[in-house]
Amino acid sequence: MSIVFAAIAPHGLPILPELAGDGPDRMSQTRASLVELGRAAQSADPDAFIVITPHGIRAEGQFTLSASAYMEGELSEQTAAWMVRSHRLDKGNRVHMRRAVDRELAREIAKIASPELPLAVLNFATAEGPLSTLPLDWGTMIPLSFMPDRPVVVLQTAPSRPFHDHVRLGQAVRAACGALGRRAALIASCDWAHAHAEDGPYGYHEDAARLDAEVERAIAAGELERLAEFPAEMIQNARPDGIWQALVLAGAVPRDERHPRVLSYERPTYFGMLVAQIR
Repeated sequence: MSIVFAAIAPHGLPILPELAGDGPDRMSQTRASLVELGRAAQSADPDAFIVITPHGIRAEGQFTLSASAYMEGELSEQTAAWMVRSHRLDKGNRVHMRRAVDRELAREIAKIASPELPLAVLNFATAEGPLSTLPLDWGTMIPLSFMPDRPVVVLQTAPSRPFHDHVRLGQAVRAACGALGRRAALIASCDWAHAHAEDGPYGYHEDAARLDAEVERAIAAGELERLAEFPAEMIQNARPDGIWQALVLAGAVPRDERHPRVLSYERPTYFGMLVAQIR
């Protein structure tokens, strides 16, 4: 069995206690759910984590896959304050992370996905060694902060590509894990509608609450493919950034292997956050 753990997890920076600033309880429900999710991942004992993110290295019209030797990133309390529209301006705390990359698994995913899907395989500076290091984005770092330390593979979605291409990418991920005998943990890093508040960067739209309610129902039922059926206008109004990652997960974990459990949903600021274990 190639995918031993699969989850949908959010990536709001103030989820981390170190980055919570002047609102330490703002995302406490989500934080507690991610702690629980991390325990489940630890019990599954995966060889590697595959994280699908919307905030990594982007290439227009293409998926990207990081195949450097390492990935490294740093998040600050200042950035977290901006995310929730706080007036806190001091630099505050910082969170640093460095992870080894499962390069064999990354290359196997690329081999299986190509040439059917547009996928850019990324590295930096040198072919291998400590300088071969790409940046970790917050969409990857936040969920991984609650998970055991394992090698990673990071995939960036491509919203300009059709939904079915994202499902096909998930199928390639599953096939690659099977081909190498990897016990992989898969995390779809997803925040949901970003139009819940007038003072948020995207303003308010009533479709935000509607979309998030439909998302929660679909995930709880294990019917992730329903996310591809939302009207384009509703998606534009609500501004989610989770649909594409969840569809990659749908391709990697077939319906008969899904055992969905929604741990929490909350909207403490302008965007919705949901934590769910799928496998």
